[in-house]
Amino acid sequence: MKKLMTLWMVLVLFTSVSGLAQSPSKNLVLSGTVIEAATNQPLEYASVYAQNKANAQIVSGGMTDAKGKFEFEVPEGEYYVKIDFLGFKTVEINSVSVVKNTSIGEQKIFADSQTLAEVNIIAERSTVEIKLDKKVYNVGQDMIVKGGTASDVLDNVPSVSVDVDGTVSLRGNENVKVLIDGKPTGLASNIAEAMKILSAESIEKVEVITNPSARYEAEGGAGIINIVLRKGKSQGINGSLTGTVGDPMNYGLNGTINFRSDQFNMYTVAGYNHSKSNGSMINNSEYLNPLTGLPTQYIDESKPSSREREGYNINFGLEWFLTKSFTWTNAVTLNKNQIYSPNTVYYNYYDQDRVFDYARTRDEDKDGRRESVEYTTTFEKNFAKDGHKLTVSGTVSVDKDNNNSLITDQILSQNTSSMERTLNNETVDRNYLQADYILPLGENAKFEAGYLGNFSKLETVFVLDNFNNAQWINNTNLTNTLEYKEKVHALYAQFGSKINRFSYMLGLRYEDTEVDVNQLITQDYNNKNYDNFFPSAFLNYEFSPSSNLSLSYSKRVNRPRGFFLNPFSNYSSDINFFQGNPDLDPALTNAFDLGYMHRWTGFTLSTSAYVNITDDAFQFVKRINGTTADGTPITVSSPINLATEYRYGFEFTLNATPFKWWRLNGNFNFYRKETQGDYTFTDFNGNQETQNFDNTAYSWFTRITSRVSLPYKIDWQMNGMYRAKEESAQGVNKANLSANMALSKDILKDNGTLSLNVSDIFNSRKRETETHLPQSNSFSEMQWRGRQVNLSFTYRFNQKKTEKPKFTPKSGDSDGAEMIGA
Repeated sequence: MKKLMTLWMVLVLFTSVSGLAQSPSKNLVLSGTVIEAATNQPLEYASVYAQNKANAQIVSGGMTDAKGKFEFEVPEGEYYVKIDFLGFKTVEINSVSVVKNTSIGEQKIFADSQTLAEVNIIAERSTVEIKLDKKVYNVGQDMIVKGGTASDVLDNVPSVSVDVDGTVSLRGNENVKVLIDGKPTGLASNIAEAMKILSAESIEKVEVITNPSARYEAEGGAGIINIVLRKGKSQGINGSLTGTVGDPMNYGLNGTINFRSDQFNMYTVAGYNHSKSNGSMINNSEYLNPLTGLPTQYIDESKPSSREREGYNINFGLEWFLTKSFTWTNAVTLNKNQIYSPNTVYYNYYDQDRVFDYARTRDEDKDGRRESVEYTTTFEKNFAKDGHKLTVSGTVSVDKDNNNSLITDQILSQNTSSMERTLNNETVDRNYLQADYILPLGENAKFEAGYLGNFSKLETVFVLDNFNNAQWINNTNLTNTLEYKEKVHALYAQFGSKINRFSYMLGLRYEDTEVDVNQLITQDYNNKNYDNFFPSAFLNYEFSPSSNLSLSYSKRVNRPRGFFLNPFSNYSSDINFFQGNPDLDPALTNAFDLGYMHRWTGFTLSTSAYVNITDDAFQFVKRINGTTADGTPITVSSPINLATEYRYGFEFTLNATPFKWWRLNGNFNFYRKETQGDYTFTDFNGNQETQNFDNTAYSWFTRITSRVSLPYKIDWQMNGMYRAKEESAQGVNKANLSANMALSKDILKDNGTLSLNVSDIFNSRKRETETHLPQSNSFSEMQWRGRQVNLSFTYRFNQKKTEKPKFTPKSGDSDGAEMIGA
């Protein structure tokens, strides 16, 4: 009956405008605030319904905002008011007299204890929260990522995908800026590798901002992904401990503990992990005579791989509430990982008729060590007026990544061998200073301004030695030391206001950038200075408290860093490898977004149509660039600046709760990518070649997650993702389908949770690519990690599974882009 009543209420709300239009009475404002009784926290998305007692056709209503507030218009009269939220007892007020603008004050809503005995998830925040300017993915409620890494977390976030080698993309676009606690860090210098190291248990939530305002760094043509690490929030001493065992080998222990009083909050998040994963790679090539187009040789290349990692991470913080309005926060993050990844590359050679010729193997004994340390201090001053504050923070970080390998190359039929060794050391030093000032102006306007200084230095040393005549001889052609220095000074200001149902925010950011790209061994020095203005504009119209239409624009930049610039970084295969381009220039993007969001009781839908126009876009190209000693062609992949890229797309994200025991969220993204431009290079014979990269491709991907609460406090979660094929100017990326599953059960009077999850159930998460060049055709398949099964146990002390924080975090939440009144 209650479900029917809720459905009836939603249908009636759709007709409320016509009902109000028929009333001759003047409209007045009915308002109030809804809070959760157990925590005294505001309750967002609660449904409020008002029906005129004299005329049942006169109804109105809305939903609460992030502060638990609601307001909507009704004609003068007596009203029956109902407040409803899934999993909580309905609040009914039989008679509210509205003869002027009326507030029903603060209304407390209590969890439904009877329902809680049947299903245990209803009091939790939704795993995915959809807001006007961003999507927030709450990691704590996702069983599938238990015992996993940050890569697993990101691959469950709406609009985000992570391919098999760890590359992160947003809406299918890899030009995305990844932040940790709202700022770049040394750990994020190589985000693909860093996401494989950071444990899922250390992450509280992930924020996705597809069109950031001027308040944020302009970096990231596709938008920003902000990873918020766990911090203590609850009063007193409390914490949790999670242990994990898995197959293939995966042992982990992660814990959180915090002590909070009225004067300070001290928190620690620490974890240890020892894992071993298996993957594979194949690359089968057909080499052609450029004059006749006929085959001259075939090479089948395969590489089963193993990667063993052992490491720990610690995040320690202290918030000191010096006064009621002044807070000083200090945080230290440490990461240390040892990685051992031996592999063997097998080559089978065939002649032009595909008759077997000979075989060789290339054994690589590789080990590495990665260490990082980061210190952040933050001062926050809140002034007398609500929302008026100044925040100043500084960060110092050092990240070191050292790798060594010994390579033995053997031609089996000839019983000959050769040896090589490589050293690849990378060090990133970063200093970061930021100040943000927010000034409310009246009730519905605010002004923001700030400064950012970002100073980083990256040094990459790559050494290749060949063993000849009983001694190691340096290969000067493939040895390089790259030094990258970057200084960014930025100023921004923005103003936002709300006029009735219309709100807007206009901003302008200025960034002055100086970059040095130096190759020290060849003494090739390159200094670049450029400054840019980055405007942003956001418009929003509220049709009702639960329905919004928004239009936004921002200008973005994507600066090349790390392996994009480094000419040499990997030599596992000597005939197929990646080579960075130190001459890359930044790519500038103009981003437009038209969005619509509607909230119903138990259902939220967010849709968006977007256009990204990027000048000097990065394009990965493959070319034949030289031969080995035995005459085998060498295929090199490198990034270049292509002329222009046009990207048009449409996506929608939904959250739905069909029943109190079943929750769904899904995301669908369709896009069209058009590239225009030519690439001219000199081949290994000294001839100039020009390749045309004019290409138009259509692709889409979708993800859906279902969570069901079964009897006996058992939760069952499944998700699946499908990525359609995408054609490029040089080939095609094939379609891929993958799925994950998890079960969990609460035990020990709900203080403990036992979880079992299986990632990549069908062992199908692979990247398959066909590449067509004038001199060769190839097919490649890559799987970084196969199917993984994890069993985790979490024990909580002085902490409820569904507890909401009693205090708002002082840092790490990126709320500055939200519009006035949103």
